[in-house]
Amino acid sequence: MHPLVLSRDPALLDDLARLAAGAGVECDVRVDPVAALASWGSAPLVLVGEDLLGDLVAIAPPRRSGVVVVCRAPQSSTFRLALELGAATVAELPAAEHHLGALLADVDEGARDGLVVGVIGGAGGAGASTVACALAQVGGRAGPTLLIDTDPVGPGLDRLLGVEGVDGVRWADLAASSGRLGARALREAVPERDGVGVLTWLPGVAQPPPLGALRDVLAAARRGHEVVVLDLARQQGEVTAELVARCDQVLAVTPATISGVSSTIRLLTPFADTTHLRLAVRRGGVSARDVADATGLPVAMEVPEQRALTEAVDLGLGPVRHRRTPLGRAAAAFLAQVA
Repeated sequence: MHPLVLSRDPALLDDLARLAAGAGVECDVRVDPVAALASWGSAPLVLVGEDLLGDLVAIAPPRRSGVVVVCRAPQSSTFRLALELGAATVAELPAAEHHLGALLADVDEGARDGLVVGVIGGAGGAGASTVACALAQVGGRAGPTLLIDTDPVGPGLDRLLGVEGVDGVRWADLAASSGRLGARALREAVPERDGVGVLTWLPGVAQPPPLGALRDVLAAARRGHEVVVLDLARQQGEVTAELVARCDQVLAVTPATISGVSSTIRLLTPFADTTHLRLAVRRGGVSARDVADATGLPVAMEVPEQRALTEAVDLGLGPVRHRRTPLGRAAAAFLAQVA
């Protein structure tokens, strides 16, 4: 389905046609509000010109989401009528061009609602970044996947996957931007290889991104990708807590040792009421069943030992060099279970 545009204003229609062309979408333009009712409920996005706003309100179309009133200089009645129509916002041109362009660009994403998986180390050095990269590499085989680095003192996920030299936006670019972030714009902007995009920092000192930027990126990532993997920081308090709450599944990578289990219990105590926490257990002296009993959490994945893993990561090939690696099979089994 195409976005629905209701207006008779030639200048406004020209502006919207230009923005739609830039977004790579075609609009269904209607000049008669009554005739537009046929597409009102099914269009993925509705842009209503201020010139037809009053006429549209008079015929009282059913309430729906995704309605935006577009104008140049809003009249005194514009906001009242937009409220009566149930519009999400009033977009004033030219200031709102970036916002409208992002809305139009997202139309071709359809109803995609990607799976968001968080990965956090239950103990220091548990290998959470390696597991996160493995999940992203496996997810990238099935569709667009984004790996998001939220740990500014981590190893840099682009280096682990060998895309540190690939041009693309990093956290510093997005933290300084404003306006709504489009799903397709994000997908096409980050460094990418084999279906996996990576959002991280440039080498050197890194500052944690603002929480608002994290929220915007995660929302756009979910709209534009089949799988989104978050490498969660262990030491970011409320920020990590909110990201955990926004995930569909969270894996705590736990070494099966007494100290590893103790650290995991301490880390996860603030999330005791979170129902989507699972364990990814690395082999050790404690059985996976005992780790589950001690933490009160189910084991969703056992992280296998893999020969030449360090070499593969150091070479920038990622932990899953091919489909039959033990870690690749374990990651594929987990994603198939929760998809």
